[in-house]
Amino acid sequence: MNTASAPRSPVDLLVVGAGVVGLAHAIEAHLRGWSVTVVDRDAFAAGASVRNFGHVCVTAQDGAALDYALAGRERWLWLAERAGFEVSEAGTLVVARQPEELAVLEEFAEARGAGQVRLLDAAGVARRLPVAGPAPLGGAHLPLDLRLDAPTAIAAMTAWLEAQGVPIVWRTNVVSVEPGLVRTTRGEVRATRTVLAVGHDIDRLLPDTADGAGVTRCLLRMLEVAPPGGLRVAPGVLTGSSLLRYGGFLAQPSIDTLRKRFASEAPELLDAGVNLMFTQRPDGTIVLGDTHHYGATHAPFDDERTAGLLLREGARLLGVPSLRVLRRWRGEYAASTQTSFLNVEVAEGVRAVSVTAGIGMTTAHGLARAVLDSLPQQ
Repeated sequence: MNTASAPRSPVDLLVVGAGVVGLAHAIEAHLRGWSVTVVDRDAFAAGASVRNFGHVCVTAQDGAALDYALAGRERWLWLAERAGFEVSEAGTLVVARQPEELAVLEEFAEARGAGQVRLLDAAGVARRLPVAGPAPLGGAHLPLDLRLDAPTAIAAMTAWLEAQGVPIVWRTNVVSVEPGLVRTTRGEVRATRTVLAVGHDIDRLLPDTADGAGVTRCLLRMLEVAPPGGLRVAPGVLTGSSLLRYGGFLAQPSIDTLRKRFASEAPELLDAGVNLMFTQRPDGTIVLGDTHHYGATHAPFDDERTAGLLLREGARLLGVPSLRVLRRWRGEYAASTQTSFLNVEVAEGVRAVSVTAGIGMTTAHGLARAVLDSLPQQ
């Protein structure tokens, strides 16, 4: 489409932001029969939505996040068929290498049941993760989880929306928002409803709203590495440090004991916010990560020691002396200690919406459904 054209106006819904959260709202609104226009400041989606693992981490969520994740799972499968991208239903493998990790998984399995969590012995883990090195104590398989290639999926969703007649106007910034009217760098848009899905940039567009919700920016570092020995692993892979990051695991009684072990034996991993996990792209390359640092503004300089932690721990997990790095990148997303989902009315018919827990790929579609249900209807 012509990126220099003005946004379509008037519309039932204007979505600001063409990342996964914005696209999810646009898709849901289109399926409800609303007229929709999307605007984005960039020439293509280049933020957190394409810099992640492509891991739809359904089972590890809790509360509202689990509800959104389950709804999102069905939408991802529906979209993959229609928009023409691949989604793997191989689930997630959680590797337990310490007794405390296994204890958390056993409690989690008891709480959720066999339909969501299947405990594995060492041999069961090895069949799914055939690597050299010390055998794990056991683990779990989470069969409901999905895996996709994020850049491919986001591009396919964008193309599908445009083919459905939903315009996406790129290189367009929002200047101001008021009830029924949004001013952009390409002109005014009149909209019955507006969703501001600008991710961590909510702190620049609406700083008071961000401050009120305790929103800050989470900087993460990730790597793409060559698969050692041509390794192929179907599920996404989580480890003990992952248990310290997701609500479903954090609700288990043994989680404090596990955290104390990390604090005693690997405090550097806690200091860097390491969530050691990986997924494998269709071409075999491994997306390895990640680390987490929080602040209003992050320095532009990357500390190589942080990448070194990921490479050290990744090599240990895969049972090799070292890993060959193909690409490195940093991601950034909105984070809050107050809520996992920012959903604030900033003017009549205008919502600021962001996933503030690093689980946008997992929950965006379910969240979008809930947000649109709460907006003024036709």
